Amino acid sequence: MALKLMYITNNPNVAAIAESYGVDRIFVDMEYIGKSERQGGMDTVQSHHTFDDIKRIKAVLKKSELIVRCNPIHGETKDYCSSKEEIEKIIENGADIVMLPYFKTIEEVKLFLSLVNGKVKTMLLIETPESVTILDEILCLKGIDFIHIGLNDLSLGYNKKFMFELLSNGLVEVLCSKIKKEKIPYGFGGIASLGHGVLPSERIIMEHYRLESSCAILSRSFCNAQQISDIKKIKNTFKKGIRKIRKYEKQCERKFKPFLDNENEIRKKVEEILG
Repeated sequence: MALKLMYITNNPNVAAIAESYGVDRIFVDMEYIGKSERQGGMDTVQSHHTFDDIKRIKAVLKKSELIVRCNPIHGETKDYCSSKEEIEKIIENGADIVMLPYFKTIEEVKLFLSLVNGKVKTMLLIETPESVTILDEILCLKGIDFIHIGLNDLSLGYNKKFMFELLSNGLVEVLCSKIKKEKIPYGFGGIASLGHGVLPSERIIMEHYRLESSCAILSRSFCNAQQISDIKKIKNTFKKGIRKIRKYEKQCERKFKPFLDNENEIRKKVEEILG
């Protein structure tokens, strides 16, 4: 099992590079409603991509899936179209998967699924305490193709100081266990380049394997293409970075270290980071 890797970009050149070196899903991020308010002051990605970005990225992809994160369910405003119109345009412009973020009620999920209506695949982003509470109800619904657990906003919702506390306190494991029973592919969080990250990326990848996760987002620290003007450097970053991740995954498949030891080490490291 190799993790399906996702990378956020609206740059066709970067998307083509990412695809060529093994990124499975290129991620166009249209979410902006309410995001800056709840993540104010955090060093997080707030992309606000556009419908045209979907078209431009779709045009360069040959094998990678195109995933588009829409806005949370909303009505029409003076600044933006309704969820119905937004999702229709996302699908028309070429999305293979539509992701619903920051939902809190079962009604929002049902409406999202009805708006997609089986035209493309769906992914739910579990990133609010309310969505955790209603997960059992969600898992009874038809039409959910993938589920991702978003650690940034979920940790904010639980008033945690460090997002990987949700790994060390067992919440992510509980959620993964529930989703696994319904045979829906799932993933969580993001990963940096090997050897990087406040909590080393190697630990996170091994936890993905222990919890039988199937996908992860390559974090901005893996390759911040907005700050790199040299296209050769971007190519080299993806070439070396993806190769190292895949090599390490093979070691995880062979369970070269006991998963339980890794789980304990994550707990210790999180405690150290929190002081």
